[in-house]
Amino acid sequence: MKKLFFSLFFSFSLLSTAQYWQQAVDYTITVEMDVETAQYKGAETIVYTNNSPETLKKVFFHQYFNAFQPGSEMAIRLKNSADKNGRFKVNIDSLSKEQQGYLRVNNLKQDGQAVQTVDAETILEVSLAKPLLPGESTTFTLDFEGQVPDVIRRAGKNSSEGIAFSMAQWYPKMAEYDLEGWNADPYTGREFHGVWGNFDVKITLDKAFTVAASGYLQNADDIGRGYSDRKKAKSKKGKITWHYYAPNVHDFTWAADPDYIHDTYAGPNDVSLHFFYKNNPDIIENWKKLQPLTAEIMAFFNEKIGPYPYKQYSVVHGGDGGMEYAMLTLITGNRKFGSLVGVTAHELAHSWFQHILATNETKHEWMDEGFTSFISTLAVDKVLEKNQEFPLAGSYRGYYSLANSGVEMPQSTNANRYEHNFAYERAAYSKGAVFLGQLAYLIGKEKMYETLQTYYDEWKFKHPLPNDFRRIAERVSGLQLQWYLTDWTQTTNTIDYAIESVSGDEKTTISLKRKGLMPMPLEILVQYKDGSSSFHYIPISLLRGEKENPYEMEWKVEKDWVWASPDYALTLDLPAKEIEAVVIDPSNLMADIDKSNNYYVSGEE
Repeated sequence: MKKLFFSLFFSFSLLSTAQYWQQAVDYTITVEMDVETAQYKGAETIVYTNNSPETLKKVFFHQYFNAFQPGSEMAIRLKNSADKNGRFKVNIDSLSKEQQGYLRVNNLKQDGQAVQTVDAETILEVSLAKPLLPGESTTFTLDFEGQVPDVIRRAGKNSSEGIAFSMAQWYPKMAEYDLEGWNADPYTGREFHGVWGNFDVKITLDKAFTVAASGYLQNADDIGRGYSDRKKAKSKKGKITWHYYAPNVHDFTWAADPDYIHDTYAGPNDVSLHFFYKNNPDIIENWKKLQPLTAEIMAFFNEKIGPYPYKQYSVVHGGDGGMEYAMLTLITGNRKFGSLVGVTAHELAHSWFQHILATNETKHEWMDEGFTSFISTLAVDKVLEKNQEFPLAGSYRGYYSLANSGVEMPQSTNANRYEHNFAYERAAYSKGAVFLGQLAYLIGKEKMYETLQTYYDEWKFKHPLPNDFRRIAERVSGLQLQWYLTDWTQTTNTIDYAIESVSGDEKTTISLKRKGLMPMPLEILVQYKDGSSSFHYIPISLLRGEKENPYEMEWKVEKDWVWASPDYALTLDLPAKEIEAVVIDPSNLMADIDKSNNYYVSGEE
């Protein structure tokens, strides 16, 4: 019996401590691009380590470029969504052979043995020749060939601004296996998830092209000579190989164009900032002005979240819109200056929330897009010296439009399952940003930033889940927040509080009503006709406590508002005739969907 108990205890301990295991994958990739046909061939050697407590009999690969073909799941999804996805400017079903993309895997072996595969368009299912036990590593080798599609979404050739190649999600990429199992969703244009590892990549293409890529260039001397050759040569024939090494990343992206200008700028903490942009007289001035502001933005994120862990970051002209990748971003560059700064700040912030923390975007996209929107909005307000009274107003307006739209779905919805693209966009970006703004309302701004910093420090490179963030916020604040995470992310419950009446001769009763299903503590500002004012804080019992006073003026902590009751009476020791105005939440951080009933002004109905 003692032996059995020890065995069960040990097994339980192993599983509980290993529940946030991190699989590991190291890629060695060689690829050669034919710039005339936009077709490429390559080979991969992949060392994959199973750090999970489970034996694996299968693995899965992503083949993203196969989505860019007529009749693909992506094409079908775009045609059948309830509203148009505005991020797609091209009808996939109308693509010609030259405009389409594809990615094919050949000669796939595990430790030299052939394996069985099932090709399911953007997912390749692989039955292992030999099961992979916990703690063991195996080596996959494969050949691949692909064609770069026209820029349709994020990646491709011949962008609208003339960038030749934006090479994102271009190689056979191993799917992530984590606590929740395999993450092998078909690609329909939404989000990504990946395994951390080291990438050793060699890219061969015409000397006429300059390459920007994830990681650190390993053969700068050779490339420098090649650059001189192509500057001098009348003919652009001949090829050169660019060799990059990207440590501890979960993706590898590159772009190439014959007309790139390449600038470097010293960033904070000895980070080298690289800028690649088209040699277009209309944009050069803005791209030069962008460089010192990018350094300021990175310093802001270092302060508010935590230090950027790599020694290089590149801002690269390419793709469509803006999209974050490991150690770089692809952005369109022909923009007004404010827009250029804004998109750079947003994509740079993803380096923390997507490429270092790396929550699964397919399942919890709001933790990446929302947190990124929150912090980048504040960064842009600072570096552009906007000094807005409420910089997050745009995110709150976006959420209100969602909450009042009638098509909202819970934030816990899989990113691919939203019926309306509008609902996905607002839930991920706007409502996700409001989550942090409202957290500052619940626990205080300083505690919210302390939560962000602790979260980053403890969960970087670990794929955290929403509950992990919530538990840190509780530890930092001393308050209970399970109800907040549940109501805000797993339901479409809304916040709506109202001042119903202000009355009384000797004492004043302010009658308050909770009209929405989601409870919140309230901050009530009372202004008197003699020019004075008082602050009143009404906690809710679900918090099991109250936050510290964030204001310079004193406030009175009132009795808890029990969540089950829709009504609450706030009593003041003076007659109602002395009150000029009453305001619920003067900070505007509480996302009350109807602000019209949050105010009382003496003499007004």
